[in-house]
Amino acid sequence: MKKINYIILLIGVITFGGCAKYLDVVPDNIATLENAFTMRSEAEKYLYTCYSYMPREGSLVEDPAMLAGDEMWALTNPGFPEFDHQMFNIARGLQNTVNPFSENSWVSLYRGLRDCGIFLDNVGKVPDLEEQERKEWIAEVTFLKAYYHFALVRMYGPVPLIKKNLPIDVDLNAVKVYRDPVDSCFNYIVQLLDIAKDDLPLIIINPAKGLGRITRPMAYSLKAKVLVTAASPLFNGNTEQSSLKSPNGTVLFNPAVMPEKWTVAATACKEAIDVCHSAGMKIYTYNPAFQQFQLKDTTKIQLGLRGVITEKWNSEIIWGNTQSNADIIQRVATPNVDHRYIDNPRIVSELAPPLKIVEMFYSDKGVPITEDKTWNLGGAITRVAQDGHKLNIRQGYTTAALNFDREPRFYASLGFDGGVWYGQGSYDDGSPNALYYVAGRKGQPNGKVQPDKGSVTGYFVKKLVHYQNTQGSVVDDYTITSYPWPVMRLAHLYLMYAEALNEVNGPTPEVHEYINKIRERAGLKTVQYSWDNFSKTPGKYTTKDGMREIIQQETMIELAFEGHRFWDLRRWKRALIEFRRGIEGWDIEQSDPNFFYRKKVLFNLQFTLKDYFWPIKEETLITNRNLVQNIGW
Repeated sequence: MKKINYIILLIGVITFGGCAKYLDVVPDNIATLENAFTMRSEAEKYLYTCYSYMPREGSLVEDPAMLAGDEMWALTNPGFPEFDHQMFNIARGLQNTVNPFSENSWVSLYRGLRDCGIFLDNVGKVPDLEEQERKEWIAEVTFLKAYYHFALVRMYGPVPLIKKNLPIDVDLNAVKVYRDPVDSCFNYIVQLLDIAKDDLPLIIINPAKGLGRITRPMAYSLKAKVLVTAASPLFNGNTEQSSLKSPNGTVLFNPAVMPEKWTVAATACKEAIDVCHSAGMKIYTYNPAFQQFQLKDTTKIQLGLRGVITEKWNSEIIWGNTQSNADIIQRVATPNVDHRYIDNPRIVSELAPPLKIVEMFYSDKGVPITEDKTWNLGGAITRVAQDGHKLNIRQGYTTAALNFDREPRFYASLGFDGGVWYGQGSYDDGSPNALYYVAGRKGQPNGKVQPDKGSVTGYFVKKLVHYQNTQGSVVDDYTITSYPWPVMRLAHLYLMYAEALNEVNGPTPEVHEYINKIRERAGLKTVQYSWDNFSKTPGKYTTKDGMREIIQQETMIELAFEGHRFWDLRRWKRALIEFRRGIEGWDIEQSDPNFFYRKKVLFNLQFTLKDYFWPIKEETLITNRNLVQNIGW
């Protein structure tokens, strides 16, 4: 039988230390490319192979955006092997060049590009594949090729572009490639998306089989995200990276700011919004066809804010990653609020937002707590929850003043000592004392009682936990309602559009309109009303700089814990400030609220210029001297 005709020697040099091998074709029982593309059923398996390299967003093991930044903290040595927090080492300053913690992503994504290239080179040979389906498959894999390149650029900056697979008899010098300039990388990614986007289906016709496959709204939305990223300060006129050059002298970062990039990005965002609307997508709100109890507006707003993440394939989800179902992360995020079964080992209660994230959410007036002229005027450290707080905080409970009078996204996103945790089997908000709540001080059910279990800051991530998860009477029984990880949703697209428009023309009415769409679902008044009436800086939303600050905080609040803050702080070039702020929590070793609610520094983050981009493995650089290391490594 004829051996495989093509192999990417380039990928061997980049990822495997120069050891060229014949491709192990997936599935394993297909020995040659001729067999893999002789019929539709086998080619479809190869299509799914191309999908299999999708980054596992939301994975505590693989996704750096979850634990490699400052949004969530965790135990240093979890007692559960399946929760091995390798990426947490990056947040703790342990990234290195000998064995980078990001190396698996580098290797996997270049393997994915190899297989995407093989598919595109051979799918035309499949005899029993209808032409329309062939076009859609080609578009899907072209999209994946764009996305894998984009994932590499976000991590490493300029990378070698894989445009074509190389013949097996290519000269070795042709394999030892250079890194491409970052603008060339973005241009190529956009070119691929432009090729793919209009050959993709607007919606999935057969949801039972096709949900998770690439669609036209996904392609348009990714293009918008790519162009917003390219227009952002990390990649647009970044003079701090201007010394990064290839050995042949090619400058890899253009130091000149190009304002027109924002114009292009704004156009792409609006096109993506229009395509999503034409596909029937809209901002999600909680409005079930049937509900057992007549719920209060407070509860319904919070369920809408939680459900936009946890209700799979809801009206706002543009892209749900079926390669990364949210199962384990729910076990790690939730406290055991059913205090009858507190020893349940399936509930780990570990993901912990630092106090900086808690403080980031607005007051109930819709402005930052540091700007709200009405918030916590007495400067109290603790307060006792009264009747008017009972749907958010257990009535009569003493908790931090920081937890009072906050916006609905605060209560929908965070669990805290004394905080009501709606759901998990208790659904009647007309009897609030029957609802579950967190009791998080030392000696209480949700306090730090074990060295390998519990929140290290005193807060929990409610947003990622489906409200219908239930714990039974059996000690290890915890039923999880899983969902595909939401990579992109309509609110994110609105936020990017507002950001790009503001950079182009300042705070126009359209900028405010799209921000206010997000705020309306969150139960807040408009930006104009909130700042005019409650902010110490009422004119903030009328200037480009002020509106930029509002948009960025709105983005971090709305998308909290979804894996975006990590990348946004980088592209905005704010990481040098934010990632140098210490990780703080409450003093969880205390039981008395007067002592529990004292700030305690858990870790002093270290972030320098070099940390904006990750190191290429030393072995790879030795193998291919044409590659250059990132600055500072």
